[in-house]
Amino acid sequence: MAIALGKQITQNKINTILIMLVFVAIISLLGWLFSWLLNNPSILIWCFIISAAYALFQYFFSDKLALVSSGAKEADPDDHSRYFRIVTELTEEAKIPMPRLYVINDAAPNAFATGRDPAHSAVAVTSGLLEVMDDKELRGVLGHELSHVRNYDIRVSMITFGLVALVGLLSDFGLRVLWYSDRDEEDNSPIGMLFVLVVLVLSPLVATIVQLAISRQREYLADISSVSITGDADGMISALRKLDAHNRPMHQQNVATEAMYISNPLKKSVLSRFFSTHPPIEARIERLESVKR
Repeated sequence: MAIALGKQITQNKINTILIMLVFVAIISLLGWLFSWLLNNPSILIWCFIISAAYALFQYFFSDKLALVSSGAKEADPDDHSRYFRIVTELTEEAKIPMPRLYVINDAAPNAFATGRDPAHSAVAVTSGLLEVMDDKELRGVLGHELSHVRNYDIRVSMITFGLVALVGLLSDFGLRVLWYSDRDEEDNSPIGMLFVLVVLVLSPLVATIVQLAISRQREYLADISSVSITGDADGMISALRKLDAHNRPMHQQNVATEAMYISNPLKKSVLSRFFSTHPPIEARIERLESVKR
């Protein structure tokens, strides 16, 4: 298991580099398009400056925004002693610092981890999760979230989802500029304008597809990493089955933080299976079953 886990972590790091390169390419292309549309080369430079400032803000404050937007409240050690006890045991096993613990008052069983590194991390669980999970299952879920912390997935998710949002904003701005651009008619060739339109429309879609791919891979990795921390594949499998059986949308649904949760917190739709940031529960269980063999 350790060898397989090491390979997956290595692949995850490679995917992280690739995704950053993809986003740099998309933002560079959008910046060039804005410069062309407005006939102002300096826009490309400003696009990079704004992108860097945005990424810096995401790096230091996105965890706080995620906790606030989800309605998470800091957990009380006396009221949630089982929660604190299990996380303390697992952090010692995983050899990472104790994260800040939060509880979300919601009957839907769910959990997420956030932060920029293990020393600045937080874990949030719903009241529904604490209610339906027994100790073995709760260890599996918390092991999963702490795996995101240990594997630095929390940093990757902050950067990735922040950049996805930025690409969406830039594309929306570009479309507005396209409609109201005052460029001379001779500069507006039909082919050139069609190319600009296609890029502006497809950029958010490409960014979202990349986000889905990296998110799903991280969920698989965190499931297996949880088993390496807890030493109990059956507990993780049982927890996933309960998450599936008790699955329901959370009250404070948030598309921006969707991929951070262990189970999709949004209302399901016809296309949700294809555009969900989470792999199917059955596929996750199947991978865990293969670990046991």
